[in-house]
Amino acid sequence: MYSFFRILQAMAGFMSRVIGRDVSYEPSQMVLTAGVTSAIETLCFCLADHGNAFLVPTPYYPSFDRDMKWRTGVELIPVHCRSKDNFVLSISALDQAFNQTRKRETKIRGILLSNPANPVGNLLSRKMLEALLKFAEEKNIHIVSDEIFAGSIYGEKEFVSIAEVVGSEDFDKNRVHIVYGLSKDLFLPGVRVGMIYSFNENVLAAARKLTRFSSVSAPTQRLLVSMLSDTRFIVEYIQTNKKRIRDMRDLFVAGLEELGIKCTDSRSSLYCWADMRNLIPTYGEKGELELWEKLLNVGKINLTPGSACHCIEPGWFRCCFTTLDKDDVRVVMERIRKVVGSRTSCG
Repeated sequence: MYSFFRILQAMAGFMSRVIGRDVSYEPSQMVLTAGVTSAIETLCFCLADHGNAFLVPTPYYPSFDRDMKWRTGVELIPVHCRSKDNFVLSISALDQAFNQTRKRETKIRGILLSNPANPVGNLLSRKMLEALLKFAEEKNIHIVSDEIFAGSIYGEKEFVSIAEVVGSEDFDKNRVHIVYGLSKDLFLPGVRVGMIYSFNENVLAAARKLTRFSSVSAPTQRLLVSMLSDTRFIVEYIQTNKKRIRDMRDLFVAGLEELGIKCTDSRSSLYCWADMRNLIPTYGEKGELELWEKLLNVGKINLTPGSACHCIEPGWFRCCFTTLDKDDVRVVMERIRKVVGSRTSCG
């Protein structure tokens, strides 16, 4: 019989090399799931009851609304971040959202972080992670950190996993739960491999029972053990992949800048967060969606409008540049130019 522990060991080694270089990940604290969607939903079932809530900094990955809410019945409370701060989370905004939610007599069970952030592409600093851990202890809530883009960093700033921070200080580890998967950093979305990494034995025990219904197949495990154990391949792949993402990001952002469209300062992930506020016909969600429909139906370009990510400022769009090759970028820019016309001179 194939040993399930081998895939856990391989995942732990991979994460130690690629994600948390100062963290020794323990296989016994891992639970594998059929993708990160299953991992996040499983944690919701473990940590919250129907009607409870999680605080989520915006803009956030649109499918969190599906992954976390559909079957669990939990509520997501947007914590609005703004462009003047490069959409970086602040404790004051978190505290405000917490207090407003409590006034509605809604029980808050935790904070869902996306680090590196999707769609913005920024990173949470060590100082902010420490502040978040202190906030969670003060409010008696949990932290779920989605670190699925941790191996796709292309800027000079280094990624800091919350596992590294919680292990270096006297924080309550039982409140910290990390989700990770192979669909982004290794570009294996169809393989459906996700993971919960938790310091809480009760959560781990409950998650293991729930993942009976979202397990990773034995053939998949065999293939991944071979791949993840090949240290030389993994290191070379990650280095090459980071360079290719950075090169495509620079090319795509430069093309947008020629059209007068600026992007936030991103350091990771597969997207750029583009400021098209000057291009929407009317300021508001309606104007944003009008531009989105025109780009889609006329330009044949599908961008994600900021309203889908709960962005409080209309006119921001998520652009996925990693599905393109270099020649495609020129075509995309020409299509955007034709759609928005002379408005591109407003940047």
